[in-house]
Amino acid sequence: MIFSKACEYGIRATIYIAQQTQEGQRSNLKDISKEIDSPEAFTAKILQNLSKAKIIKSVKGALGGFIIEEKKLNKIKLTDIVIAIDGELYEKKCVLGLKRCSEEQPCPVHNKFKHIKKDLLKMVKKTSLTQMADSVENGLSCLKVN
Repeated sequence: MIFSKACEYGIRATIYIAQQTQEGQRSNLKDISKEIDSPEAFTAKILQNLSKAKIIKSVKGALGGFIIEEKKLNKIKLTDIVIAIDGELYEKKCVLGLKRCSEEQPCPVHNKFKHIKKDLLKMVKKTSLTQMADSVENGLSCLKVN
């Protein structure tokens, strides 16, 4: 289960916005793009998808920016972000990208990867935005390599 580049940036952007929200601040496009090391135009498109999916909220005006409603922080799961950007969770997709891969017609890594895939899917469905943001905030993980 490998995320698209857009999905990787979307996850990182959402975590950054969640951190800023927890600190009572709004995030603008330029800051988000810089903090997640993503091109601004690409980040703008990703933020549009996240906004349409109601994961983040865009506030207009001089004091505007992007926020996440605090009551939603712990309810948003990693799976919500993945679906908002990539459209699906890869539950049925082949890790090698074959159009038809199943128990009956497995790809060369199907049987070795299916258990890993099951664990990854479980993690994606259970991991909350708050958990990810807190991990970065507490220095246990990072959003970009300096």
